[in-house]
Amino acid sequence: MDMEKVDTSIQITPELWKPVEKHRDVQEITGESLTHWQDGWRRFKQNRLSLFGILIMIFLILVAIFGPYFSPYNYSDQNIDFKSMPPRLSIRKLNENTYFYLDPTMGLFKITEDGRLLEKTKDVREESLDKKRIYNIDDEEVILDYNTKPYRVLNSKGEEIPVYKKVFNKIHPFGTDDLGRDLCVRIIYGARISLIVGLVSAISNLTVGVLYGAISGYIGGRTDIIMMRIREILGSIPRLLYVIILMLIFGSGVKTVAITIGLTSWLGMSKMVRGQILSLKESEYVLAARTSGASTWRIITRHLIPNTIGIIIVEAAMRIPNSIFTEASLSFVGLGVSAPQASWGTLSNEALPSLMTYPYKLFFPALAISLTVLSFNFVGDGLRDALDPRLRK
Repeated sequence: MDMEKVDTSIQITPELWKPVEKHRDVQEITGESLTHWQDGWRRFKQNRLSLFGILIMIFLILVAIFGPYFSPYNYSDQNIDFKSMPPRLSIRKLNENTYFYLDPTMGLFKITEDGRLLEKTKDVREESLDKKRIYNIDDEEVILDYNTKPYRVLNSKGEEIPVYKKVFNKIHPFGTDDLGRDLCVRIIYGARISLIVGLVSAISNLTVGVLYGAISGYIGGRTDIIMMRIREILGSIPRLLYVIILMLIFGSGVKTVAITIGLTSWLGMSKMVRGQILSLKESEYVLAARTSGASTWRIITRHLIPNTIGIIIVEAAMRIPNSIFTEASLSFVGLGVSAPQASWGTLSNEALPSLMTYPYKLFFPALAISLTVLSFNFVGDGLRDALDPRLRK
């Protein structure tokens, strides 16, 4: 076949060359490349309930740490004169400069117009036959006539003194308990106990639970069987029995509750980690690490656990509120924190006898427990949705 002759008469000049139009980078079209954690944070921020839970947790931590320094009271300070003072007071006006509050037990308190309690009136005389109680405030009489229902409050002229207005309690914003202790400070100290319990639970889950489950799942065989049987035996013992035994050794208090939580909270985490390790230990990167001579400890800590860290964080976050609620329930039945220490569970228990008369005593500790448990659950749900690789978009 004849080869075509090449025309060498064409002169190639620089004007014949044209720059190629620059195309947009593929990376610019598809967007910025994100790591697993960056993508998880991006999706976590889109969950408003999770962000709300984070704000509640930060607020709880700040209040628990710094709150007592802004209060003039301690959790054990008592003032019998101001016992069972509600957070909102219905005050009455005696004259231009004198205001008073009458509580359900017929105690009369001198108070300022803006709701600051001054003193309890002790100049009182009882007229049982007429069913009247007469108080002396600044040389003026206030007559409580409980002969009729509802009772009437009269001045010395026999004129009825109506409720002037309702004001918030300035010196005890959450009210006081039946011993005159400030409920706000006691709830703050209860938050400290809840945070201690949550911290112990997190440490127990992230250390004992993770390592125990990872070793059991990776080694397998007889070791796995023995370790799982030990876990099942420990899990079959009621938590209440742990508390009773530890109370005999250490006595009641925060230490006993914290040790109980630490001994039992890791059992569920170990089972979950074991299942994840069983599914990962035959992966190619584990086989490569084993072939290169890596030790069992190195494979577990440097390869297997880091690849399950997302699920571990979610599980730990979901178990913290369970531990906080456990502490509250133990204190509620009298097996946790004992008086005069303040716990949300003990505060709820102390509020039960006077629930119908003073419902605020149960409302505030119950609200604190609910917000704390919900905030941790919101964060746990948000982490689960954000770190689940099957939900990546």
